[in-house]
Amino acid sequence: MLAPRHPDESQVQMTELVLPQHTNALGTCFGGTILGWIDIAAGICSGRHARAVCVTVAFDEVHFITPIRLGEVVNIRARVTFAGRTSLEVEVQVTRERRDGSSEHSNTAYVTFVAVNENGEPKEVPPLLLSNELDEHRFGEGKRRREARLERLHRLPHA
Repeated sequence: MLAPRHPDESQVQMTELVLPQHTNALGTCFGGTILGWIDIAAGICSGRHARAVCVTVAFDEVHFITPIRLGEVVNIRARVTFAGRTSLEVEVQVTRERRDGSSEHSNTAYVTFVAVNENGEPKEVPPLLLSNELDEHRFGEGKRRREARLERLHRLPHA
């Protein structure tokens, strides 16, 4: 069995500036751009935890709560919340930072990854080291989301 790792060991903080190429006709950041940044931060986080290449397998519901505008700063924080045998769930919090320094929540996303070996086959990931009630709560919520995700997956038509 692999040695457990604490979520703090793999946490990622990422900052982006919304430039003209990131915006739509209304001057707000494209949702796809934000999703790309979320995927990058979560991918780095999962790879740090697994110490392996990790591939994205699912995005849970993502709601764009607060628009992020041209010239604003996007702060992204990614943290592993659940680790299974070969998969990881990463919670990503996105905030927008205005020019006056104030900030507000924009998005939360839960992204699932699978660690893979050099042949692209799933490989085991270290368990999470849970050191406090908040970590345990996040893990329990992550486990429930995983079960719901798998249930939805099994209901999908397969080709």
